[in-house]
Amino acid sequence: MSSKPSPSNSSRFEGCTLTGALSVLTEVRDAVCIVHGPAGCTHHNFSLLHATLLSNGRVEVPRLLSTRLTENGIIFGGEEALEKTITRALSLSPTPASVFVLSTCIVETIGDDVAAVCAKERSIPVIAVPTAGFLGGVFETGIRNALSSVASLARPGGEATLSANLVGEKNLEYGVDENAAEIARLLSRLGIGVNLRFVREIGTRDIERLGSAAVNILREPALRPVGEDLKRRLGTPYVDSFPAGLTGTCRFLEDVGRICGIDASAAVEEERAYQAAMLARFAGIAGSRVHFQSPHPMLKTDPGAEAICTECAEALDLAVVPDGAAIPLPYPAPVGTAGLRRMLHRWRVLIREKRRQPA
Repeated sequence: MSSKPSPSNSSRFEGCTLTGALSVLTEVRDAVCIVHGPAGCTHHNFSLLHATLLSNGRVEVPRLLSTRLTENGIIFGGEEALEKTITRALSLSPTPASVFVLSTCIVETIGDDVAAVCAKERSIPVIAVPTAGFLGGVFETGIRNALSSVASLARPGGEATLSANLVGEKNLEYGVDENAAEIARLLSRLGIGVNLRFVREIGTRDIERLGSAAVNILREPALRPVGEDLKRRLGTPYVDSFPAGLTGTCRFLEDVGRICGIDASAAVEEERAYQAAMLARFAGIAGSRVHFQSPHPMLKTDPGAEAICTECAEALDLAVVPDGAAIPLPYPAPVGTAGLRRMLHRWRVLIREKRRQPA
């Protein structure tokens, strides 16, 4: 059994555009990703992705190929190397159902026409994904570009079902599957199922049904451009964030219900009762003194994290004071009621440790 990393150090929030895109595209299980650039770009990302998969109990090897550009390719152009690598990808066993070609900074600098090479007629889709971070992109830019590129495989005009797509899950995030399970639990209160996790552990053919959901649920507001893109392509409305906080979780149910034409009042009341029962399990820390702080000076915090923590502190009658137990602000914010329960378990440990310290 593998041990999972702690929430404080397991998520990647900034960094290379290429890495962000690969965190999405390698979750298309029957695809191959070609990194068009020097071998080091592929090696670095392979190591990161493989280590992250192992730390989460997934014994898998990302299917990555590199065009392995050298000085000669950089001087004279790398399109021929890309053609050869695509041919190699198509000859792999098992044969991939799709190929994604990711450009690196050096390739964009020398001006290779990656899109034109990928657009040639082939037996399977070969899709160019812009991932050159030197043009101003960061990790999340890669995620957005990858999601929009994968969406080109969807079939527009499919029959809509009372279901939802989870869009843009953070695949390198601690607890990603737990968060998806919480969304599924909340949706079940409305009688709505999950159509597709876009993109996590799916196949190329699965993407065809992307347009059949009644609503897209974005992982975070930064993905609104993707939500608008999918709405334009497929006509699917979206909720712009996973639920966060006690009130926010109930509001999420109301928002999804409104989009799907469902009266969410009963579901909201059920969830409020569920939350009350959850909070009752932490009655032992009522009246404790706490204060909230960034987990590390180099880590950013979720803009709404302090409000969510304050809401939970008020619900548990905790006093927020400078000399209270130090509570790290979560990033990203915990998802739904289940996420709050896990957060409060950590609070209880920290509060008890503070109580044991000599006065």
